[in-house]
Amino acid sequence: MANQKALNPPPGQCRQCWFHAYASREAHKTLRPGEDCQACINCAASGHAGQIVR
Repeated sequence: MANQKALNPPPGQCRQCWFHAYASREAHKTLRPGEDCQACINCAASGHAGQIVR
């Protein structure tokens, strides 16, 4: 289960990126060492589409 910091991004931060940064074991548990997270790549490429905390 993700910690409170991972679930509560501050204003101006992307919800998905913040979660993946602070709950990375949970979010990235299926990745092999050195493998990029496709969800993270897609989020950044889309400009964080509607995920920024206001």
